[in-house]
Amino acid sequence: MSVDVKVPMLPESVTEATLLTWHKQVGDIVRRDETLVDIETEKVVLEVPAPQDGVIKELTRNSGDVVTSDELLAVIEPSKLEQAPAEAAIPSETKHQPEEEAKPPRTESPMGPAVRKLVTENKLDIADITGTGKDGRVTKADVVEFLDRRKQSAPAPQPAAAVSTVVSTATKGDRSERREPMSRLRATIAQRLVQAQHTAAMLTTFNDVNLQSVLDLRKRYKEVFEKKHGTRLGFMSFFIKASIEALKRYPAVNGSIDGNDMVFHQYYDIGIAAASPRGLVVPIVRDADKKSFAELEMEIAALADKARAGTLAMEELSGGTFTITNGGVFGSMLSTPILNPPQSAILGMHRIEQRPVAESGEVVIRPMMYLALTYDHRIIDGAEAVRFLVTIKDSLEDPARLLLEI
Repeated sequence: MSVDVKVPMLPESVTEATLLTWHKQVGDIVRRDETLVDIETEKVVLEVPAPQDGVIKELTRNSGDVVTSDELLAVIEPSKLEQAPAEAAIPSETKHQPEEEAKPPRTESPMGPAVRKLVTENKLDIADITGTGKDGRVTKADVVEFLDRRKQSAPAPQPAAAVSTVVSTATKGDRSERREPMSRLRATIAQRLVQAQHTAAMLTTFNDVNLQSVLDLRKRYKEVFEKKHGTRLGFMSFFIKASIEALKRYPAVNGSIDGNDMVFHQYYDIGIAAASPRGLVVPIVRDADKKSFAELEMEIAALADKARAGTLAMEELSGGTFTITNGGVFGSMLSTPILNPPQSAILGMHRIEQRPVAESGEVVIRPMMYLALTYDHRIIDGAEAVRFLVTIKDSLEDPARLLLEI
């Protein structure tokens, strides 16, 4: 009996997805759990595996088609591969050959579909990439890391490769243009940014923070912290802890608007904006208030690795009550971050600069950072927003407050 391959059930917040690339065609032999097709949602790329061994009998949708949950994608005709030993699949004319000459009808590629896709798109030589998988197999993370190293060592930034899109180039004399469709993620980002501007009453308030105490604390305990917990002590855990303290004092900043209701969340799921090969993503650190500095640092590092490798799961990108974005890693001095709907506020971090400041009537040089809080004035009053940002500033300038919760 034929077996149907359908679109996986998508979360309630994701209504549709786009087929990216078919890795198999009609007539191809497939093994159970082998990836048949990649599906791009507004959050992640999903790999749809074969439910069992067999032969592709029919493909019902094409690359680029928009699909919904449980929609039929392909039909597999079961084969005897799952009941019979591998030798049974050897053509009859080779059955009686000496064992060393007999070959199976299909040789598995040393690269998985996701790896093959990245290697092909970026025109890489697989021999140049060191594999960390089983038996030295090259994984998707290995390819992403190789691309990151190549980008960092390149004399100038290289344009990102198109992901399963139709690209056209128009040339007029010595002037050319490159055109490609938006990915679903990029289109969703655009839609939500416009939505935020059209529906929220956005304002931004600014402050600056002296990070000398945080730097001294990190310098003092950096080595012992890493030795004990196996992870580095970064800045983000301090900003998460300071934000949570401020969110507890000003619940509206941790809230959202649902129709005519204001929803005040009694939990703290903090989104950390991160760059990925597919664009901006915001993985969520759930119940961040219940986690230690070390737990926060380890989770942030793990989510960042997944973002770079493109392996974030749907549940790791869904929800969130407050977002932190760090433009400072790219050199930003000051910016006005835009809301991540339906959240009502977002904190923007920026680069640390040695600047002259006045302390006790004297001019001293201190590591300063500008902070920006963009908020929805429909639910958050201006005074609340300013005090919220001052609370973060006070906590970071005197980190002992984070331990004493004062």
